[in-house]
Amino acid sequence: MSEEKVLTKKELESALFSAADALRSKMDANEYKNYLLGIIFYKYLSDKMLYHVGEVLENNPNLPLKENQNIYEKNFDDADLKEDLKETLSYTISPEHTFTYILNEINGTARTKNGKIKTFQISDLADAFNDIESTKDSDFEGLFADVQLYSPRLGTNAQKQADTIANVIKAIGDLELVNQVDNKDTLGDAYEYLISQFASESGKKAGEFYTPQEVSELLTKLTLIDKNYPEEMTVYDPAMGSGSLLLNFKKYIKLANGQADKIFYYGQEINMSTYNLARMNMILHGVDSSNQELRRGDTLDEDWPPVSKTMFDAVVMNPPYSLKWSANKGFLQDPRFSPYGVLPPKSKADYAFLLHGFYHLKNTGTMAIVLPHGVLFRGAAEGKIRKKLLENGSIDAVIGLPTNLFYSTSIPTVIVVLKKDKTDRSVMFIDASKGFEKKKNQNKLRGEDIQKILDTYEKREDVERYAHLAKFDEIEENDFNLNIPRYVDTFVPEPPVDLKKVAADLHETNVEIEKNQRELVGMLKELTSDDTEIMDGLDAIIKELEAELHE
Repeated sequence: MSEEKVLTKKELESALFSAADALRSKMDANEYKNYLLGIIFYKYLSDKMLYHVGEVLENNPNLPLKENQNIYEKNFDDADLKEDLKETLSYTISPEHTFTYILNEINGTARTKNGKIKTFQISDLADAFNDIESTKDSDFEGLFADVQLYSPRLGTNAQKQADTIANVIKAIGDLELVNQVDNKDTLGDAYEYLISQFASESGKKAGEFYTPQEVSELLTKLTLIDKNYPEEMTVYDPAMGSGSLLLNFKKYIKLANGQADKIFYYGQEINMSTYNLARMNMILHGVDSSNQELRRGDTLDEDWPPVSKTMFDAVVMNPPYSLKWSANKGFLQDPRFSPYGVLPPKSKADYAFLLHGFYHLKNTGTMAIVLPHGVLFRGAAEGKIRKKLLENGSIDAVIGLPTNLFYSTSIPTVIVVLKKDKTDRSVMFIDASKGFEKKKNQNKLRGEDIQKILDTYEKREDVERYAHLAKFDEIEENDFNLNIPRYVDTFVPEPPVDLKKVAADLHETNVEIEKNQRELVGMLKELTSDDTEIMDGLDAIIKELEAELHE
């Protein structure tokens, strides 16, 4: 085992987040997350390579990293070793660009071949990134593009920039990221925690890359109810962000059939920074490259993946709400939208995302998407699309969520669950808007809140002031408006008023008032003064109070 510190999951999470202190005073969380997450990922790749070197050359995967570094430096020119690294890891890092070597530079213990002390320069880390990205046939091209090592945000000159990065490297230098012993998913979970903490600090910008874990869990589990995938499962998120929503299937499919290694992940993301984050997240969660296909692209303007390639057992999505899109008339010929005869409006792409995901769903699959409440009742083109979906029996459930669940917005949202193989056209309405825990900055779904939603959805039975199974006729009578209060009456009537008790309480109050007035009159009569005006005033008050007592 390495000489580095093997930590529990919580200790590792805390240590990684504390490393951000080197950057917090220089930029906001949405920017410094790229530096820290990128450097953590680089250390992971470097350490993994050095451990592999020890295993290949010394038949020992647990040699200390510093020892492996020395072995690697002596054998770097070995052609067989280089070929093995490329085939096994799909990347190589030269000896003077490993994390261990750069940490030695920072600590003043690195030496050149001539024996001179080698000091850390920003260019050393840039060259290390280039080693990883430029490996032929590598999956890492462009992965570190957002780690702007020469940014003035890091410092006003090259030395200050190097000092800032050096502090980040030192902060995580002693952490064991590869050989975590308590759980093989420890690093992936810690990375996920780190992303969530950055989302908390990033505020509204967090909507670009993160869906709160509790909402992700709910979406994932909704698509797994009554499903069994004994061979393999394909999942798709057309607006994948950091990939966190997709990765939940790795966690929860185990509950059904234990085939977490048979999940195939597909995701698309338009933002380059977020796309790279998803790629790192997948690798750190141990997802093999053959089990994933992630793409950077515009989900709406360019359909992907080709239907001939795959349809999906589950589609999950938390797209940007009411986003503008082109709504070009040519999309009326696009098979994603053509069955509905109209396009979602340019000003609101909510249904465009929904229809895209639904198009890519298998006939036996389930889709769960988070959207704003407006999709339930807005008219015009959206009303026509909604009507068509309902007539086809495609909408399986509408689940109202609490307000302020997301970092990017405080508005209430709704989960729409869709299927293609329903035998009826009923819709399960659930009003889960009141089930949450109030936190300092936002609300949070608790475990019992999630389970109540899942149980209610699965049973498809009415629950007073919480859920209602609406038949198609009822929905048609409501002119295909799916606004939840039309179907779930959450009004709690006030208990009937006991008028006799009110009268008794009123009598007791009047008796107490009269008692207090008599005591006040008695006290006023005891007051004296040499000033005649004051005494005349007191007499007037006493007469008024006594008159009220005799009424």
